[in-house]
Amino acid sequence: MIMILYWSLPMILFILGLFCFVSNRKHLLSMLLSLEFIVLMLFFMLFIYLNMLNYENYFSMMFLTFSVCEGALGLSILISMIRTHGNDYFQSFSIM
Repeated sequence: MIMILYWSLPMILFILGLFCFVSNRKHLLSMLLSLEFIVLMLFFMLFIYLNMLNYENYFSMMFLTFSVCEGALGLSILISMIRTHGNDYFQSFSIM
């Protein structure tokens, strides 16, 4: 019964993070925050899984390292978008 509680909270929060990511498509900063929340919930689920199987936590540290790199890349894209376009609206951003 307690294992269901360990898995249900991160899964619900992960689904809520996905819902926020899909529904907030106006600003880049809100999308980056929801992506970071999703990555944090994935880390929480990975940590629970590795602790259940009594594995080492080296893979979780590697996952945290890559998630920090992903956050830094997102912030650099946000800064370059604000410098070139003046805001972080997706409507003003064009791939062409």
